[in-house]
Amino acid sequence: MAETPIDAAFRAQAADPDSEAARLRFHERLLDAELLLLLEEEPEGESLRPRVFELDEGRFVLAFDRDDRLAAFFEAPMPFAALSGRRLVELLARRGLGLGLNLGEAPSATLLPAGAIDWMADLAATAAPEPAAPPREISAPRVEPGLIAALDPKLAAMAPVIGAAYLVTARFDAGEERPMLALVGVPEAARVGVAAALAEAARFGGLAAGLDVAFPEDGAAVLEPIRRLGLEFELPRPEPVTPVTPAPPGSDPNRPPILR
Repeated sequence: MAETPIDAAFRAQAADPDSEAARLRFHERLLDAELLLLLEEEPEGESLRPRVFELDEGRFVLAFDRDDRLAAFFEAPMPFAALSGRRLVELLARRGLGLGLNLGEAPSATLLPAGAIDWMADLAATAAPEPAAPPREISAPRVEPGLIAALDPKLAAMAPVIGAAYLVTARFDAGEERPMLALVGVPEAARVGVAAALAEAARFGGLAAGLDVAFPEDGAAVLEPIRRLGLEFELPRPEPVTPVTPAPPGSDPNRPPILR
């Protein structure tokens, strides 16, 4: 059975329990995943009734990141709803409910208590940052591996709306220096969502001071030092499809045309 991103992050956290970065990365993967929440009955419209289990450790709902894991655990068809980990955490927060994740044979099987759910909800429920003020000076970034590891998957997921991404150090008029991510070619309508997702990634990457996100326009003077000094992220691009032009009928001597 193939390992999921949640499995990999859980293994990394278990292998280095003292690593704050590994712990944050596991929780971020959980928020980003699509989860199948076990229900009492088939959902009706927007109304969901999660099945709640009373355990010695508290009250828990169950969710799985693959449908075969849910089926294997119960050995029978069960009603469920598919929703993002982020949405599930929002629904569970402040209700005294924990999460039983991938229970059964999965390597990421674990019980997350209600306090952990509330903590994740608080960390994720931050509004999109205000647009970055124009920096006075641009310099090369101080590369922090935890931040790069947090930004990479988020940028890859949003690659279709990003032309290019550069990490730099920006100095502002008040003299303070902060990391800044400059994104080129992002449509206006997508900028708020992109900035919020990347700011969240920075928090889960352990960057307590946050991350400035800027959207310089093509041709702006600030782009020259950004491109020259910045760390450019490699974004996945789909392979171009070469159109195939069919050969004219009769051009292949081994396949003469058929008359009808």
